[in-house]
Amino acid sequence: MTSTATKSSYADPTRKTLCGSPFLSIKFFVFCHGLLQLSQLLVSGYLKSSISTIERRYGLSSRTSGLLASFNEVGNTLLIVFISYFGSRVHRPRFIGAGALLVSLAGFLMSLPHFITGPYEFDQSVASTFSNTTDLCQPRSWANLSDANCTPRASRENHEVLLVMFIAQALLGIGGVPIQPFGISYIDDFASKRNSPLYLGILFSVTVIGPGVAFMLGSAMLQFYVDIDKVSGAEVQLTHEDPRWVGAWWLGFLVAASLVALSAVPYFFFPREMPKEVVSGKQSDSKKKEDMLSQLRARPEHTQNLSLGEFIKRFPLVLLRNLRHPVYLLVVLAQVNISAMVAGLATFMGKFLERQFSLTASFANMIIGAVNIPGAMVGIVVGGAILKRFQMSLRQCSAMCVLGMLLCLLVAFPLLFLGCPTQKVAGVTYSDSSEFGHHELECNLQCNCPEKAYNPICGSNSIEYTSPCSAGCRAVNIQEDTNIVLNYTNCSCISGNGSFATPGTCGTGCSHLFLPFVVLSCLAGILASTSHTPSFMLILRSIQPEDKSFAVGIQFMLLRVLAWMPGPILYGSAIDTTCILWEKRCDRKAACRYYDNTLFRQRYLGLQFFFEVGAFLCFVAVYVILRKQEREASKAAETKADPEKEKLAGKSTKTPESKV
Repeated sequence: MTSTATKSSYADPTRKTLCGSPFLSIKFFVFCHGLLQLSQLLVSGYLKSSISTIERRYGLSSRTSGLLASFNEVGNTLLIVFISYFGSRVHRPRFIGAGALLVSLAGFLMSLPHFITGPYEFDQSVASTFSNTTDLCQPRSWANLSDANCTPRASRENHEVLLVMFIAQALLGIGGVPIQPFGISYIDDFASKRNSPLYLGILFSVTVIGPGVAFMLGSAMLQFYVDIDKVSGAEVQLTHEDPRWVGAWWLGFLVAASLVALSAVPYFFFPREMPKEVVSGKQSDSKKKEDMLSQLRARPEHTQNLSLGEFIKRFPLVLLRNLRHPVYLLVVLAQVNISAMVAGLATFMGKFLERQFSLTASFANMIIGAVNIPGAMVGIVVGGAILKRFQMSLRQCSAMCVLGMLLCLLVAFPLLFLGCPTQKVAGVTYSDSSEFGHHELECNLQCNCPEKAYNPICGSNSIEYTSPCSAGCRAVNIQEDTNIVLNYTNCSCISGNGSFATPGTCGTGCSHLFLPFVVLSCLAGILASTSHTPSFMLILRSIQPEDKSFAVGIQFMLLRVLAWMPGPILYGSAIDTTCILWEKRCDRKAACRYYDNTLFRQRYLGLQFFFEVGAFLCFVAVYVILRKQEREASKAAETKADPEKEKLAGKSTKTPESKV
């Protein structure tokens, strides 16, 4: 078996040309694969870091953006099952390279909407080269601000943007299918037994670090104005703190997609098979490695003998056999709950922090990338270290999962009450009398304000207004060299204190709660993550060895179908129910402008708490089952040992009698 494999590998022409090159080194493959996985995670993770900015730019609801964020799982789920079948039949490095090029194409497609649409337009008080309107209080008609932007072209552009983004997400999912499974199996086949866990550990750490790097990239890119390539800096009248600010969301996709394309190149030069890595040691060690190599190459033959039809027939049987296993099913359900919690956290946590604590999108991303994600990584490492140190049994693994989730629940519960109230917005959340609705204040009736005007200002009376017009402001003071608005004066709706207003929102006014919130949420993430490694050990040790690869594949498929696909849509739909003022574009609901902060917090964090409780109950059930199994096993061992004890006792009584 070994000799034929060796002959076939040396018959490969690429092997002859690459002799002595780095492409025959498994260490170089690990380096390339780590770089590729990091780049791939930058593309997939970057969307989550810029989701609130894309919503604002293209007028998307949270439900639509949640569907967009989860759409890459559709292509991924449809093909992931067949990876275990085709794994040993194809040229794995080339398939990885082709998948990476598809991921790169998806990244470039994600940035395309920026280039096929016009410049970003927003309501403003000072006319500029790309907008000659003003939103100050003026008695004349406001037709140019009401529906001027609603042209057939503008409506068509919105549909084109969504179509391109959904296609890009589907391609991202399809391209990502071969990268991790083929990479791991290739390393496992050709790395030495001693180094293989180290290499896989490096790749696993990269998958944890990757999303953190993506959020940090988002933090950096969103500091640049969206149309940095279309308008000069002098024409931009917005600051980062302005609620109308839209950062250069598309720039990060170009950076990440370029990195993926560069990382894909080396894979077309790796051979189909490479020499088994040899670790310097005794001759006996090398002989063991030879034996192990033959085992490794013999192992896939069982699946290779299966035709595609037989594989498809066998798959449902293995699926049902594993799903009937109570420990496997319950642990997978626990992981589904945790993954659904993480899906909501990753997709909308930035938006939650922006709205709840009046943060910029850039700063919110920096907090997630620098605090929350590293915290989860620490939890995974600590969980693995405890597992290794104490050599835990299955029951002890389940007990550790129960303890981790219980502590997580205790820490996460106060977060439901740790937040800010909704700011006072005239005509939206606050009114002096009940005689007016949205934007119809008595003091600004002569201004003929358009309903869709949005340029928030904060009055000297600490009340927010949706635009200078809604506050009845007739004059504006600007900084001459930059054209940035300093304040608004002569405002008929603001009484006392000089009747002036400053640009931007009044904010939620509870910044002192931000630090405790971040500390508690990070701690909850660490505690929940400690169950990650023990839960995987419960799956790997509780199923039949011949079903292991199938069971892991089924596990990841169920996580995608039950958590990663519906999770962001569920969270987005829940967030949309808390909106109290929608932006209108061409008579349709677009992005939400104001949320009920208390409802937002209760429903968003309440959903997370619900999933944490679900995971906790599943782990408790696993612990009860394993404890019962242990007791039954110990009783069976005792009953087996009892007859032997009686025999021994009988011999011991007979011996003295015979002596007498």
